[in-house]
Amino acid sequence: MELGIQALAAPLVLSIAALLVMMQIAFWRHTLVSWVISCGALVLAMLAIIPMAEIVPQSITVLLVSDQYSLFFSLLILFTTLITALLAKGYLHDRAGENEEFYLLLILSALGALILVSATHLVSFFLGLELLGVALYALIAYPERGHLSLEAAIKYLVLSGAASAILLFGFAMIYAALGTLSFAGIGQQLAQLSTQPLQADTQLLIMMGTAMVFTGVGFKLSLVPFHMWTPDVYQGAPSPVTGFLATVSKGAIFAALMRLFIDAQLYQYQGLMVGLSVLAVASMLVGNLLALKQSNLKRLLAYSSIAHLGYLFITLIVYGVLQQPALAVEAAGFYLTAYIITSLAAFSLLSIISSNTNGVEVDDISQIRGLFWRQPLLALMLTIAMLSLAGIPLTVGFIGKFYLFTAGIQGALWLLLAALVIGSGIGIYYYLRVVFAMSMNEGDVKSNSSEQMRFSWIAKIVVCLLIFMMLYLGVLPQSLMQHLGGLV
Repeated sequence: MELGIQALAAPLVLSIAALLVMMQIAFWRHTLVSWVISCGALVLAMLAIIPMAEIVPQSITVLLVSDQYSLFFSLLILFTTLITALLAKGYLHDRAGENEEFYLLLILSALGALILVSATHLVSFFLGLELLGVALYALIAYPERGHLSLEAAIKYLVLSGAASAILLFGFAMIYAALGTLSFAGIGQQLAQLSTQPLQADTQLLIMMGTAMVFTGVGFKLSLVPFHMWTPDVYQGAPSPVTGFLATVSKGAIFAALMRLFIDAQLYQYQGLMVGLSVLAVASMLVGNLLALKQSNLKRLLAYSSIAHLGYLFITLIVYGVLQQPALAVEAAGFYLTAYIITSLAAFSLLSIISSNTNGVEVDDISQIRGLFWRQPLLALMLTIAMLSLAGIPLTVGFIGKFYLFTAGIQGALWLLLAALVIGSGIGIYYYLRVVFAMSMNEGDVKSNSSEQMRFSWIAKIVVCLLIFMMLYLGVLPQSLMQHLGGLV
Protein backbone atom coordinates (compact mmCIF):
# COMPACT_ATOMS: atom_id res chain seq x y z
CA MET A 1 0.00 0.00 0.00
CA GLU A 2 2.82 2.38 0.89
CA LEU A 3 4.60 1.66 -2.39
CA GLY A 4 1.35 2.30 -4.26
CA ILE A 5 1.01 5.71 -2.63
CA GLN A 6 4.64 6.56 -3.45
CA ALA A 7 4.07 5.53 -7.06
CA LEU A 8 1.13 7.96 -7.18
CA ALA A 9 3.08 10.85 -5.64
CA ALA A 10 2.88 13.22 -8.63
CA PRO A 11 -0.88 12.77 -9.29
CA LEU A 12 -1.56 13.08 -5.53
CA VAL A 13 0.34 16.38 -5.37
CA LEU A 14 -1.76 17.79 -8.22
CA SER A 15 -4.97 16.49 -6.62
CA ILE A 16 -4.14 18.21 -3.33
CA ALA A 17 -3.20 21.39 -5.21
CA ALA A 18 -6.55 21.35 -7.03
CA LEU A 19 -8.38 21.11 -3.68
CA LEU A 20 -6.27 23.94 -2.24
CA VAL A 21 -6.98 26.23 -5.18
CA MET A 22 -10.70 25.45 -4.97
CA MET A 23 -10.76 26.33 -1.27
CA GLN A 24 -8.71 29.46 -1.86
CA ILE A 25 -11.12 30.59 -4.60
CA ALA A 26 -14.11 29.92 -2.33
CA PHE A 27 -12.80 31.96 0.63
CA TRP A 28 -10.28 34.44 -0.80
CA ARG A 29 -10.11 35.32 -4.46
CA HIS A 30 -6.61 36.36 -5.44
CA THR A 31 -5.09 35.52 -8.82
CA LEU A 32 -1.49 35.72 -7.63
CA VAL A 33 -2.14 33.24 -4.80
CA SER A 34 -3.76 30.78 -7.23
CA TRP A 35 -0.78 31.16 -9.56
CA VAL A 36 1.75 30.57 -6.77
CA ILE A 37 -0.07 27.47 -5.49
CA SER A 38 -0.34 26.05 -9.01
CA CYS A 39 3.29 26.66 -9.97
CA GLY A 40 4.51 25.38 -6.59
CA ALA A 41 2.45 22.21 -6.96
CA LEU A 42 3.79 21.57 -10.45
CA VAL A 43 7.38 21.95 -9.22
CA LEU A 44 6.70 19.62 -6.26
CA ALA A 45 5.10 17.07 -8.61
CA MET A 46 8.21 17.17 -10.83
CA LEU A 47 10.43 16.64 -7.77
CA ALA A 48 8.18 13.74 -6.71
CA ILE A 49 9.15 11.93 -9.92
CA ILE A 50 12.67 11.37 -8.46
CA PRO A 51 11.65 9.02 -5.59
CA MET A 52 9.03 7.43 -7.85
CA ALA A 53 11.77 6.41 -10.27
CA GLU A 54 13.46 4.32 -7.55
CA ILE A 55 10.50 1.94 -7.05
CA VAL A 56 9.32 1.37 -10.61
CA PRO A 57 7.86 -0.66 -12.16
CA GLN A 58 4.99 -0.64 -9.69
CA SER A 59 1.46 -1.77 -10.50
CA ILE A 60 -1.24 0.40 -8.90
CA THR A 61 -4.33 -1.83 -8.98
CA VAL A 62 -5.41 -3.07 -12.39
CA LEU A 63 -6.04 0.47 -13.66
CA LEU A 64 -2.66 2.21 -13.44
CA VAL A 65 1.02 1.43 -13.55
CA SER A 66 4.09 3.44 -12.60
CA ASP A 67 7.07 2.60 -14.80
CA GLN A 68 9.86 4.37 -16.67
CA TYR A 69 7.54 4.97 -19.62
CA SER A 70 4.84 6.72 -17.56
CA LEU A 71 7.37 8.67 -15.47
CA PHE A 72 9.12 10.07 -18.55
CA PHE A 73 5.90 11.34 -20.10
CA SER A 74 4.66 12.56 -16.70
CA LEU A 75 7.78 14.69 -16.33
CA LEU A 76 7.29 16.06 -19.86
CA ILE A 77 3.63 16.88 -19.09
CA LEU A 78 4.45 18.61 -15.80
CA PHE A 79 7.24 20.67 -17.38
CA THR A 80 4.97 21.82 -20.21
CA THR A 81 2.15 22.67 -17.79
CA LEU A 82 4.56 24.70 -15.65
CA ILE A 83 5.73 26.72 -18.67
CA THR A 84 2.07 27.32 -19.60
CA ALA A 85 1.25 28.53 -16.07
CA LEU A 86 4.27 30.85 -15.99
CA LEU A 87 3.32 32.49 -19.28
CA ALA A 88 -0.39 32.65 -18.42
CA LYS A 89 0.30 35.08 -15.57
CA GLY A 90 1.34 37.90 -17.90
CA TYR A 91 -1.21 36.93 -20.54
CA LEU A 92 -4.18 37.11 -18.13
CA HIS A 93 -2.98 40.21 -16.29
CA ASP A 94 -4.77 42.76 -18.50
CA ARG A 95 -7.77 40.59 -19.37
CA ALA A 96 -11.14 41.11 -17.71
CA GLY A 97 -12.82 38.45 -15.62
CA GLU A 98 -11.99 36.19 -12.69
CA ASN A 99 -8.85 34.34 -13.67
CA GLU A 100 -8.24 32.17 -10.59
CA GLU A 101 -10.21 29.29 -12.14
CA PHE A 102 -7.80 29.24 -15.08
CA TYR A 103 -5.07 27.73 -12.89
CA LEU A 104 -7.48 25.25 -11.32
CA LEU A 105 -8.54 24.02 -14.75
CA LEU A 106 -4.90 23.84 -15.85
CA ILE A 107 -4.02 21.58 -12.89
CA LEU A 108 -7.04 19.34 -13.52
CA SER A 109 -6.08 18.97 -17.20
CA ALA A 110 -2.53 18.05 -16.23
CA LEU A 111 -3.89 15.52 -13.72
CA GLY A 112 -5.96 13.90 -16.48
CA ALA A 113 -2.86 13.72 -18.67
CA LEU A 114 -0.88 12.00 -15.88
CA ILE A 115 -3.64 9.40 -15.51
CA LEU A 116 -3.62 8.84 -19.27
CA VAL A 117 0.09 8.05 -19.54
CA SER A 118 -0.17 5.62 -16.58
CA ALA A 119 -3.34 3.88 -17.79
CA THR A 120 -3.29 0.10 -18.34
CA HIS A 121 -7.06 -0.29 -18.53
CA LEU A 122 -9.70 1.16 -20.81
CA VAL A 123 -11.56 2.57 -17.79
CA SER A 124 -8.56 4.60 -16.56
CA PHE A 125 -7.83 5.53 -20.20
CA PHE A 126 -11.32 7.01 -20.55
CA LEU A 127 -11.30 8.69 -17.13
CA GLY A 128 -7.97 10.39 -17.85
CA LEU A 129 -9.14 11.41 -21.31
CA GLU A 130 -12.33 13.00 -19.98
CA LEU A 131 -10.65 14.75 -17.05
CA LEU A 132 -8.20 16.24 -19.52
CA GLY A 133 -10.90 17.14 -22.06
CA VAL A 134 -13.60 18.57 -19.78
CA ALA A 135 -11.15 21.01 -18.20
CA LEU A 136 -9.99 22.00 -21.69
CA TYR A 137 -13.53 22.95 -22.71
CA ALA A 138 -13.50 25.75 -20.15
CA LEU A 139 -9.85 26.70 -20.70
CA ILE A 140 -10.50 27.30 -24.39
CA ALA A 141 -13.26 29.79 -23.48
CA TYR A 142 -10.85 32.20 -21.71
CA PRO A 143 -11.02 35.18 -21.73
CA GLU A 144 -14.74 35.53 -21.01
CA ARG A 145 -15.43 38.32 -23.51
CA GLY A 146 -13.74 36.76 -26.52
CA HIS A 147 -16.20 35.77 -29.27
CA LEU A 148 -13.71 33.52 -31.04
CA SER A 149 -12.83 31.73 -27.81
CA LEU A 150 -16.48 30.95 -27.04
CA GLU A 151 -17.02 29.68 -30.58
CA ALA A 152 -13.91 27.52 -30.33
CA ALA A 153 -14.99 26.12 -26.94
CA ILE A 154 -18.47 25.21 -28.23
CA LYS A 155 -17.04 23.51 -31.32
CA TYR A 156 -14.57 21.55 -29.24
CA LEU A 157 -17.25 20.65 -26.67
CA VAL A 158 -19.73 19.30 -29.22
CA LEU A 159 -17.25 17.46 -31.43
CA SER A 160 -15.13 16.14 -28.57
CA GLY A 161 -18.28 14.92 -26.80
CA ALA A 162 -19.31 13.04 -29.95
CA ALA A 163 -15.82 11.54 -30.25
CA SER A 164 -15.91 10.43 -26.60
CA ALA A 165 -19.28 8.75 -27.16
CA ILE A 166 -17.90 6.89 -30.18
CA LEU A 167 -14.83 5.89 -28.16
CA LEU A 168 -16.94 4.61 -25.27
CA PHE A 169 -19.18 2.62 -27.62
CA GLY A 170 -16.04 1.05 -29.09
CA PHE A 171 -14.89 0.05 -25.60
CA ALA A 172 -18.29 -1.56 -24.98
CA MET A 173 -18.02 -3.60 -28.19
CA ILE A 174 -14.52 -4.79 -27.29
CA TYR A 175 -15.72 -5.81 -23.82
CA ALA A 176 -18.70 -7.65 -25.30
CA ALA A 177 -16.38 -9.64 -27.58
CA LEU A 178 -13.46 -10.29 -25.22
CA GLY A 179 -14.83 -9.96 -21.68
CA THR A 180 -11.96 -7.78 -20.45
CA LEU A 181 -10.97 -4.10 -20.48
CA SER A 182 -7.32 -4.25 -19.39
CA PHE A 183 -4.73 -3.66 -22.10
CA ALA A 184 -2.83 -6.88 -21.33
CA GLY A 185 -6.09 -8.83 -20.97
CA ILE A 186 -7.21 -7.70 -24.42
CA GLY A 187 -3.88 -8.88 -25.83
CA GLN A 188 -4.18 -12.27 -24.14
CA GLN A 189 -7.74 -12.80 -25.33
CA LEU A 190 -6.86 -11.81 -28.88
CA ALA A 191 -3.89 -14.19 -28.83
CA GLN A 192 -6.16 -17.06 -27.71
CA LEU A 193 -8.78 -16.24 -30.32
CA SER A 194 -6.14 -16.20 -33.07
CA THR A 195 -5.62 -19.97 -32.59
CA GLN A 196 -9.25 -20.85 -33.28
CA PRO A 197 -11.85 -19.85 -35.88
CA LEU A 198 -13.87 -16.84 -34.77
CA GLN A 199 -17.63 -16.63 -34.83
CA ALA A 200 -18.92 -14.01 -37.25
CA ASP A 201 -20.52 -11.86 -34.53
CA THR A 202 -17.38 -11.89 -32.36
CA GLN A 203 -15.20 -10.92 -35.30
CA LEU A 204 -17.60 -8.13 -36.23
CA LEU A 205 -17.64 -6.78 -32.66
CA ILE A 206 -13.83 -6.72 -32.51
CA MET A 207 -13.50 -5.00 -35.89
CA MET A 208 -16.21 -2.42 -35.22
CA GLY A 209 -15.00 -1.77 -31.67
CA THR A 210 -11.40 -1.23 -32.78
CA ALA A 211 -12.51 1.04 -35.63
CA MET A 212 -14.60 3.16 -33.24
CA VAL A 213 -11.74 3.41 -30.73
CA PHE A 214 -9.33 4.64 -33.38
CA THR A 215 -11.98 7.02 -34.74
CA GLY A 216 -12.39 8.61 -31.29
CA VAL A 217 -8.65 8.78 -30.70
CA GLY A 218 -8.14 10.09 -34.25
CA PHE A 219 -10.39 13.03 -33.42
CA LYS A 220 -8.54 13.77 -30.18
CA LEU A 221 -5.24 13.72 -32.10
CA SER A 222 -6.78 15.67 -35.05
CA LEU A 223 -5.71 13.17 -37.68
CA VAL A 224 -7.14 13.42 -41.19
CA PRO A 225 -10.12 13.05 -41.81
CA PHE A 226 -11.04 13.95 -38.19
CA HIS A 227 -9.14 17.25 -38.24
CA MET A 228 -11.66 19.91 -39.23
CA TRP A 229 -12.05 21.33 -35.71
CA THR A 230 -8.34 21.95 -35.25
CA PRO A 231 -7.68 25.33 -36.97
CA ASP A 232 -10.80 26.99 -35.55
CA VAL A 233 -10.09 25.84 -31.99
CA TYR A 234 -6.39 26.75 -32.22
CA GLN A 235 -7.24 30.23 -33.51
CA GLY A 236 -10.03 30.91 -31.02
CA ALA A 237 -8.34 29.65 -27.85
CA PRO A 238 -5.98 31.91 -25.86
CA SER A 239 -2.35 31.43 -26.89
CA PRO A 240 -1.22 29.66 -23.66
CA VAL A 241 -4.18 27.28 -23.91
CA THR A 242 -3.52 26.61 -27.59
CA GLY A 243 0.06 25.67 -26.73
CA PHE A 244 -1.19 23.42 -23.92
CA LEU A 245 -3.74 21.75 -26.21
CA ALA A 246 -1.15 21.19 -28.95
CA THR A 247 1.44 19.67 -26.61
CA VAL A 248 0.14 18.15 -23.36
CA SER A 249 -3.22 16.96 -24.71
CA LYS A 250 -1.88 15.33 -27.86
CA GLY A 251 1.28 14.02 -26.21
CA ALA A 252 -0.59 12.29 -23.38
CA ILE A 253 -3.16 10.75 -25.70
CA PHE A 254 -0.51 9.41 -28.07
CA ALA A 255 1.53 7.97 -25.18
CA ALA A 256 -1.58 6.15 -23.89
CA LEU A 257 -2.43 4.96 -27.41
CA MET A 258 1.05 3.51 -27.88
CA ARG A 259 0.80 1.56 -24.61
CA LEU A 260 -2.60 0.19 -25.69
CA PHE A 261 -1.26 -0.66 -29.14
CA ILE A 262 1.70 -2.62 -27.74
CA ASP A 263 0.13 -4.26 -24.68
CA ALA A 264 -3.02 -5.35 -26.55
CA GLN A 265 -0.87 -6.64 -29.45
CA LEU A 266 -2.96 -4.77 -32.01
CA TYR A 267 -0.04 -4.84 -34.42
CA GLN A 268 -1.01 -8.41 -35.38
CA TYR A 269 -3.91 -7.25 -37.52
CA GLN A 270 -2.98 -6.37 -41.08
CA GLY A 271 -6.20 -4.48 -41.76
CA LEU A 272 -5.55 -2.18 -38.79
CA MET A 273 -1.98 -1.54 -39.91
CA VAL A 274 -3.17 -0.60 -43.40
CA GLY A 275 -5.75 1.75 -41.89
CA LEU A 276 -3.12 3.42 -39.70
CA SER A 277 -0.83 3.81 -42.73
CA VAL A 278 -3.60 5.55 -44.67
CA LEU A 279 -4.29 7.89 -41.72
CA ALA A 280 -0.57 8.70 -41.43
CA VAL A 281 -0.05 9.45 -45.13
CA ALA A 282 -3.24 11.51 -45.38
CA SER A 283 -2.32 13.53 -42.27
CA MET A 284 1.22 14.22 -43.50
CA LEU A 285 0.14 15.44 -46.93
CA VAL A 286 -3.18 17.17 -46.16
CA GLY A 287 -1.81 18.92 -43.06
CA ASN A 288 1.16 20.39 -44.91
CA LEU A 289 -0.81 21.34 -48.04
CA LEU A 290 -3.48 23.18 -46.05
CA ALA A 291 -0.83 25.00 -44.00
CA LEU A 292 0.57 26.53 -47.21
CA LYS A 293 -2.34 28.97 -47.59
CA GLN A 294 -2.51 30.18 -43.99
CA SER A 295 -1.72 33.76 -43.02
CA ASN A 296 -2.74 33.22 -39.39
CA LEU A 297 0.13 31.76 -37.38
CA LYS A 298 -2.15 29.75 -35.09
CA ARG A 299 -3.96 28.15 -38.02
CA LEU A 300 -0.62 27.46 -39.69
CA LEU A 301 0.61 25.68 -36.56
CA ALA A 302 -2.71 23.83 -36.31
CA TYR A 303 -2.34 22.28 -39.76
CA SER A 304 1.34 21.71 -39.02
CA SER A 305 0.40 19.73 -35.90
CA ILE A 306 -1.83 17.48 -38.03
CA ALA A 307 1.19 16.66 -40.20
CA HIS A 308 3.45 16.04 -37.19
CA LEU A 309 0.98 13.56 -35.68
CA GLY A 310 1.03 11.81 -39.06
CA TYR A 311 4.82 11.61 -38.83
CA LEU A 312 4.51 10.22 -35.30
CA PHE A 313 2.22 7.40 -36.43
CA ILE A 314 5.16 5.98 -38.38
CA THR A 315 6.47 4.65 -35.06
CA LEU A 316 3.31 2.59 -34.48
CA ILE A 317 3.51 1.09 -37.95
CA VAL A 318 7.23 0.35 -37.49
CA TYR A 319 6.38 -1.63 -34.37
CA GLY A 320 3.78 -3.58 -36.35
CA VAL A 321 6.34 -4.45 -39.02
CA LEU A 322 9.45 -5.09 -36.91
CA GLN A 323 7.88 -5.77 -33.51
CA GLN A 324 10.87 -4.07 -31.88
CA PRO A 325 9.50 -2.11 -28.93
CA ALA A 326 12.84 -0.47 -28.15
CA LEU A 327 13.19 1.24 -31.53
CA ALA A 328 9.51 2.24 -31.82
CA VAL A 329 9.21 3.64 -28.28
CA GLU A 330 12.59 5.40 -28.48
CA ALA A 331 11.69 7.05 -31.80
CA ALA A 332 8.22 8.03 -30.55
CA GLY A 333 9.57 9.38 -27.26
CA PHE A 334 12.23 11.51 -28.90
CA TYR A 335 9.99 12.87 -31.65
CA LEU A 336 7.22 13.65 -29.17
CA THR A 337 9.72 15.46 -26.94
CA ALA A 338 11.02 17.45 -29.91
CA TYR A 339 7.51 18.35 -31.06
CA ILE A 340 6.36 19.40 -27.57
CA ILE A 341 9.39 21.60 -26.86
CA THR A 342 9.26 23.21 -30.30
CA SER A 343 5.51 23.84 -30.33
CA LEU A 344 5.71 25.16 -26.78
CA ALA A 345 8.35 27.65 -27.91
CA ALA A 346 6.20 28.87 -30.82
CA PHE A 347 3.08 29.37 -28.72
CA SER A 348 5.12 30.92 -25.90
CA LEU A 349 6.13 33.69 -28.28
CA LEU A 350 2.49 34.39 -29.13
CA SER A 351 1.60 34.37 -25.44
CA ILE A 352 4.34 36.86 -24.58
CA ILE A 353 3.44 39.23 -27.43
CA SER A 354 -0.28 38.99 -26.67
CA SER A 355 0.44 39.85 -23.04
CA ASN A 356 1.23 43.40 -24.14
CA THR A 357 -1.68 44.22 -26.43
CA ASN A 358 -4.48 45.09 -23.95
CA GLY A 359 -6.50 41.94 -24.56
CA VAL A 360 -5.98 41.80 -28.34
CA GLU A 361 -4.73 38.42 -29.58
CA VAL A 362 -1.63 38.65 -31.80
CA ASP A 363 -1.59 35.66 -34.12
CA ASP A 364 -1.31 36.92 -37.71
CA ILE A 365 1.97 36.65 -39.58
CA SER A 366 1.69 40.31 -40.61
CA GLN A 367 1.75 41.30 -36.93
CA ILE A 368 5.23 39.86 -36.37
CA ARG A 369 6.88 41.54 -39.37
CA GLY A 370 10.19 43.13 -38.48
CA LEU A 371 10.25 41.42 -35.07
CA PHE A 372 14.00 40.84 -35.37
CA TRP A 373 14.55 44.61 -35.19
CA ARG A 374 12.24 45.13 -32.19
CA GLN A 375 12.62 42.00 -30.04
CA PRO A 376 15.57 39.94 -31.29
CA LEU A 377 15.36 37.38 -28.46
CA LEU A 378 11.73 36.53 -29.19
CA ALA A 379 12.42 36.46 -32.92
CA LEU A 380 15.38 34.14 -32.32
CA MET A 381 13.18 31.73 -30.36
CA LEU A 382 10.52 31.60 -33.07
CA THR A 383 13.18 31.21 -35.77
CA ILE A 384 14.73 28.22 -34.00
CA ALA A 385 11.25 26.78 -33.42
CA MET A 386 10.36 27.11 -37.12
CA LEU A 387 13.67 25.55 -38.17
CA SER A 388 13.12 22.72 -35.69
CA LEU A 389 9.60 22.06 -36.98
CA ALA A 390 11.05 21.98 -40.49
CA GLY A 391 13.70 19.46 -39.40
CA ILE A 392 16.77 21.62 -40.11
CA PRO A 393 20.09 20.26 -38.71
CA LEU A 394 21.39 21.41 -35.30
CA THR A 395 17.83 21.52 -33.93
CA VAL A 396 15.95 18.91 -31.94
CA GLY A 397 13.42 18.53 -34.77
CA PHE A 398 16.14 17.25 -37.10
CA ILE A 399 17.14 14.48 -34.68
CA GLY A 400 13.47 13.56 -34.27
CA LYS A 401 12.98 13.17 -38.02
CA PHE A 402 16.28 11.30 -38.26
CA TYR A 403 14.82 8.78 -35.80
CA LEU A 404 11.71 8.40 -37.95
CA PHE A 405 13.80 7.88 -41.09
CA THR A 406 15.91 5.26 -39.36
CA ALA A 407 12.86 3.40 -38.11
CA GLY A 408 11.10 3.66 -41.47
CA ILE A 409 14.10 2.39 -43.40
CA GLN A 410 14.49 -0.61 -41.08
CA GLY A 411 10.81 -1.42 -41.61
CA ALA A 412 11.02 -0.79 -45.39
CA LEU A 413 8.07 1.60 -45.15
CA TRP A 414 8.87 3.35 -48.43
CA LEU A 415 5.42 4.85 -49.01
CA LEU A 416 5.38 6.42 -45.54
CA LEU A 417 8.93 7.69 -45.98
CA ALA A 418 8.00 9.23 -49.34
CA ALA A 419 5.08 11.04 -47.68
CA LEU A 420 7.41 12.17 -44.90
CA VAL A 421 9.92 13.59 -47.42
CA ILE A 422 7.24 15.34 -49.49
CA GLY A 423 5.50 16.72 -46.42
CA SER A 424 8.76 17.97 -44.92
CA GLY A 425 9.67 19.66 -48.21
CA ILE A 426 6.33 21.47 -48.29
CA GLY A 427 6.75 22.42 -44.64
CA ILE A 428 10.07 24.13 -45.22
CA TYR A 429 8.35 26.72 -47.42
CA TYR A 430 5.72 27.91 -44.95
CA TYR A 431 8.03 27.72 -41.93
CA LEU A 432 10.63 29.89 -43.65
CA ARG A 433 7.87 32.30 -44.71
CA VAL A 434 7.40 33.11 -41.02
CA VAL A 435 11.15 33.66 -40.58
CA PHE A 436 11.21 35.92 -43.64
CA ALA A 437 8.35 38.03 -42.25
CA MET A 438 10.23 38.58 -38.98
CA SER A 439 13.42 39.57 -40.80
CA MET A 440 11.83 42.30 -42.96
CA ASN A 441 13.68 45.61 -42.83
CA GLU A 442 12.38 47.89 -40.10
CA GLY A 443 11.74 50.65 -42.62
CA ASP A 444 9.31 48.42 -44.55
CA VAL A 445 7.16 47.73 -41.50
CA LYS A 446 4.58 50.02 -39.95
CA SER A 447 5.00 50.80 -36.28
CA ASN A 448 3.49 48.18 -34.04
CA SER A 449 2.30 48.35 -30.44
CA SER A 450 4.45 45.34 -29.61
CA GLU A 451 7.57 47.54 -30.00
CA GLN A 452 7.09 48.83 -26.45
CA MET A 453 6.05 45.47 -25.00
CA ARG A 454 6.83 44.58 -21.41
CA PHE A 455 9.20 41.65 -21.33
CA SER A 456 9.16 40.22 -17.79
CA TRP A 457 12.01 38.29 -16.21
CA ILE A 458 9.80 35.18 -16.15
CA ALA A 459 9.30 35.44 -19.90
CA LYS A 460 13.03 35.92 -20.44
CA ILE A 461 13.84 32.80 -18.41
CA VAL A 462 11.25 30.75 -20.31
CA VAL A 463 12.50 31.98 -23.69
CA CYS A 464 16.15 31.27 -22.90
CA LEU A 465 15.32 27.83 -21.47
CA LEU A 466 13.35 26.77 -24.53
CA ILE A 467 16.03 28.06 -26.93
CA PHE A 468 18.67 26.15 -24.95
CA MET A 469 16.65 22.91 -25.00
CA MET A 470 15.94 23.08 -28.73
CA LEU A 471 19.63 23.57 -29.54
CA TYR A 472 21.12 21.32 -26.84
CA LEU A 473 19.00 18.30 -27.80
CA GLY A 474 19.75 19.02 -31.46
CA VAL A 475 23.52 19.07 -30.94
CA LEU A 476 23.96 16.64 -28.01
CA PRO A 477 20.95 14.30 -27.98
CA GLN A 478 22.83 11.32 -26.48
CA SER A 479 21.66 11.84 -22.89
CA LEU A 480 17.99 11.77 -23.90
CA MET A 481 18.59 8.85 -26.26
CA GLN A 482 20.13 6.75 -23.49
CA HIS A 483 17.20 7.43 -21.20
CA LEU A 484 14.63 6.65 -23.88
CA GLY A 485 16.37 3.32 -24.55
CA GLY A 486 15.27 2.11 -21.11
CA LEU A 487 11.58 3.00 -21.36
CA VAL A 488 10.38 -0.36 -22.66
